[in-house]
Amino acid sequence: MAAKTPENSRSSTGDRSRIQMRVTDRKNGGTRREDGGTRGKGGGTRRKDKGKHNRDDRLTTYRSKRHADRTSEPMGGEPRGGAPRFVVQKHSATSLHYDFRLEADDVLISWAVPKGPAMDPREKRLAMRTEDHPLDYADFEGVIPRGEYGAGTVIVWDAGHYENRTEHRGRTVPVAEAVERGHVSFRLEGEKLRGGWALTRTGRDGDKERWILVKKPDETADARRNPVGSQPASVRSGRTTEDLARENENGRD
Repeated sequence: MAAKTPENSRSSTGDRSRIQMRVTDRKNGGTRREDGGTRGKGGGTRRKDKGKHNRDDRLTTYRSKRHADRTSEPMGGEPRGGAPRFVVQKHSATSLHYDFRLEADDVLISWAVPKGPAMDPREKRLAMRTEDHPLDYADFEGVIPRGEYGAGTVIVWDAGHYENRTEHRGRTVPVAEAVERGHVSFRLEGEKLRGGWALTRTGRDGDKERWILVKKPDETADARRNPVGSQPASVRSGRTTEDLARENENGRD
């Protein structure tokens, strides 16, 4: 019987490691590949797909509620790079509210704020979580036709960029993960809204998540300011929701 050489020992050890890796990966549903993919049971290769498919999955609910041939609302959009955007859209539908949206994970994570944002840190504004919206919705301003989901007028009430300030045990928490955890902290750089803000989940109403939107007590807080009442017009077009409604009525005459 031949004695084991160092080369034979290394080869045997490597073989055992590869066998063990294959066994472990089969338990997880496939065999690991050296190029980072995973070979499935059917022989195909599964890879992590964080791009278009993930974005499409997150927009399934949004698209299922709308008819692309009846509404001018966007159905997609690609990331633009740079600092992430936020947008607040004043939406005069069945009831007036403000749609607050943060760009994250290739979509606009969204909340409906019935009374709109308050500049007074003592004011806790209800914010109901809604479906994720496509990135192009950040620029949407117009009339959603009668009979369509959310029928009414929409203006870009405020817009700009934001900086994620969410931390947990000294680690910055990505916005999408922070939303899943139930608390996200951020700083806005908009035309009407600036400074620190936070969104915190407080419970549920049936299948809808209930959150609160709060202004942080920093240099931009001002209990005397009420932009919801004093600055009703769009930062994009200068029009109000009433202007859009009149224009739409005149267009049908």
